[in-house]
Amino acid sequence: MNIDLSSLRKNYKKNLSEYSIQKNPFQLFHNWFQKEKLIHKNENLNQEINAMSLSTIGIDGSPDTRIVLLKEYSNKGFVFYTNYLSIKGISIKKFPKVCLSFFWEKTERQVIIKGITYKINKKKSDEYFDKRPRENKIGCWSSKQSSIIPSRKYLINKYKKWDKYFTKKKLTRPFYWGGYIVDPYKMEFWQGSSNRLHDRIVYKLIENKEWIIQILSP
Repeated sequence: MNIDLSSLRKNYKKNLSEYSIQKNPFQLFHNWFQKEKLIHKNENLNQEINAMSLSTIGIDGSPDTRIVLLKEYSNKGFVFYTNYLSIKGISIKKFPKVCLSFFWEKTERQVIIKGITYKINKKKSDEYFDKRPRENKIGCWSSKQSSIIPSRKYLINKYKKWDKYFTKKKLTRPFYWGGYIVDPYKMEFWQGSSNRLHDRIVYKLIENKEWIIQILSP
């Protein structure tokens, strides 16, 4: 099988003015995210703009990438939640450096973040878990993420078992589930532009927690 995709292309039309570049990359991320959020609200779009690719290095030394949801961001970093005993959790424990990637088609923008991952404190994980829908909480107890199972029926039966179990007990957070925060040391902002002359702005963290800004060729 040989499928030719060479005709699939998009002409980008926007550009990133150097005057709009912030000294702090977190502020620029916030501006971009809020812009995307506003567009989706005005156009009544139901897309997860907080979806991001998370790339880790597996214990076999090869990369793994999957989509997770950003649940919080601040000047301290970017927070997501998962099963600590999953493939990604095991990988992060051994190799805490990860890469996050966002792509927002509406604004023709991409953000790539490299950083070091840490577990957030248990109290904060508990608070977020308590906010989740009950069905999602039961799902956390039902799935030993990344493990091999015999069938979907097996998973559904486990869900029913935990659902029944927690009818009389408080639905607490499993010890193996919680949040991570990615503390970035490099953040790249990509803006699609005409003639494939895309704008690429990189922030690199240096000593004294200062950011230097570099412009890259596309």
